[in-house]
Amino acid sequence: MSGFKTLGKAWKVPDIRRKMVFTLLMLLVFRIGSNIPIPGINREILANMFQGDNSLFSLFDMFSGGAFSNMTIFALSITPYITASIIFQLLTISIPAIERLAKEGMEGRKKIAQYTRYLTVVLAFIQAIGLALGLFKKALVSTDFFSVTVVILVLSAGTAFLMWLGEQINQYGLGNGISLIIFGGIIARLPYGIRETLLKYKEGTISSMTIILFVLFAVVVIIGIIQIQQGQRRIPVQYAKRVVGRKMYGGQSTHIPIKVNQAGVIPVIFAISLLHFPLTLTMFSPNSGFSLFVNKWMSPYGSPGAWIYALLNIMLIMFFTYFYTAVTFNPVEVSDNMRANGGFIPGIRPGKYTTEYLTKVMTRVTFVGAVFLAVIATIPTLVTHFTGLNVHFGGTSL
Repeated sequence: MSGFKTLGKAWKVPDIRRKMVFTLLMLLVFRIGSNIPIPGINREILANMFQGDNSLFSLFDMFSGGAFSNMTIFALSITPYITASIIFQLLTISIPAIERLAKEGMEGRKKIAQYTRYLTVVLAFIQAIGLALGLFKKALVSTDFFSVTVVILVLSAGTAFLMWLGEQINQYGLGNGISLIIFGGIIARLPYGIRETLLKYKEGTISSMTIILFVLFAVVVIIGIIQIQQGQRRIPVQYAKRVVGRKMYGGQSTHIPIKVNQAGVIPVIFAISLLHFPLTLTMFSPNSGFSLFVNKWMSPYGSPGAWIYALLNIMLIMFFTYFYTAVTFNPVEVSDNMRANGGFIPGIRPGKYTTEYLTKVMTRVTFVGAVFLAVIATIPTLVTHFTGLNVHFGGTSL
């Protein structure tokens, strides 16, 4: 109830109300576009392609909020933009020139954002070619140059428009635009998932007890996610008193908060991007031996691919959690800043010993966060495998 009261108070503020309305309208535009079909597609052939348990189609359809299976103008979703953002985050770490650009403040971040847009368009264009000339080639009404070019340009433009839509929400609306677009796609799939579950229940494929256990399990998982996301280890810091001129500084106590999940959702996105790269390549030749191999051995819906995918997912998530945390939290830098300002951790000597202590604490806390992310990202695959429920969300969605 307190959440509704807060929402009601926010609605009474004109500026916030205007931002809320704008955000809702942009999400409405997104959902309308997700139902506008691409011209030149044979809908009967397309429907036949998505009949049955096709692991590749199900996987990409999950990340596009249903736009992929309907071959609409937003079929590529926002994934090229996410991939481009990840690439530039890694380049910021590995290339000094881009790292200097990121440290130039607002102007530097604007340039990186501009380069990210360019790379997004390039990646979207490549994926659109793969769809038009590979995966959906047999669904095209005509395969002449003009028809194929139209499909490629519409798909690329759809991703570019979504990227622009997300930036408009960032500037004039509430929250992160890209995250809200992803959230909108996930929510749009929920009614379909509920309907499919009810049909399976009526057919006797799944029992009522399975549904009840799944709902209880989902509630426990969501509560656990909130607790871990809010959890942090607070390292006490004491600042010594010092006199500068006629004023006295220091003497207060504070703390360094080290979050359990310091890396956020970034490791899951990194891992998914790497694991989905072979699946993306199969778009160019869906009936080749390579595609059959990937669907069987490296797909979360394959057999035994589901187990291999889950194992690789866990390993990559734990690796990227430590990697990203080490990039964002530098114990040496924190220790030097504390010593320069007269701060120290009670019972720990400044300098080398403080650095070692911070590293030890960060390593232990990060291990809990890494295991948490790995479990959350693997749960949907395991639930689908053991219960027969078609779970339309992934680790990032949770």
